[in-house]
Amino acid sequence: MVCIKQVPETTEVRIDPDTKTLMREGIPSIINPFDTYAIEEALKFKDDVGGKVTVISMGPPQAEEALKEALAMGADEAILLSDPAFRGADTLATSRTLAAAVNRLDDYTLILCGKQAIDGDTAQVGPEIAEILDVPHIAYVKKVRELNEDSVTVERMVEGGYEVIQAALPALMTVVKDINQPRLPTMRGIMRAKRMKVTTWGNDDLGLPPDHVGLDGSPTEVIKVFPPELSASGEMIPGEPAEQAVALAKILRDAGLA
Repeated sequence: MVCIKQVPETTEVRIDPDTKTLMREGIPSIINPFDTYAIEEALKFKDDVGGKVTVISMGPPQAEEALKEALAMGADEAILLSDPAFRGADTLATSRTLAAAVNRLDDYTLILCGKQAIDGDTAQVGPEIAEILDVPHIAYVKKVRELNEDSVTVERMVEGGYEVIQAALPALMTVVKDINQPRLPTMRGIMRAKRMKVTTWGNDDLGLPPDHVGLDGSPTEVIKVFPPELSASGEMIPGEPAEQAVALAKILRDAGLA
């Protein structure tokens, strides 16, 4: 299974002044770039060892476009979790919803996610899904060394190098862009995706308590959202490099920085 997110183009981001959440309806969107690497890795597993790739996304009806693109790449099944009750979810409410969908599908060996979404950059949803499902998880996977019936062995990025980790299956891992190069949908894949149906589930299908989803299920609250004020100031120091160095040293001393 691959959990993906449709995100706004970064140049088109707008904030709802009342809910303090991203406005997604009617805004040009793309598959979260990190999620395309997760899709590709799942498709590589399918090519190598067989199986089925199911792609899941939570979002408004327009998120079906992202799922159709994943089907065009080669995924076998797509599930859209869309319900007004899901609006305004933070990472925990989102993770609960995705985990409930995974539980409903039940039959899975490995769950893949991109390391983070470019609209929130929290990197929390993947690990939270794993905790809710009570399965092992490995974050920042840069290479899969081995996948067999019982375990997966990977290289996980850490500062200054990588760790080699083995996890029992079923498990969840989040991937970084070093792991592969995502394939482009073929014309045959695009035509196939157009014929395929995206299954849509709401909260009636998942059966989560109302206070576990959306804004009501979100323990974090956005108090204020605003664009940073752009300001630019500087001082040009004239002269030759040696003269500039002396002048800069004086400026730093006068400012109490040297």
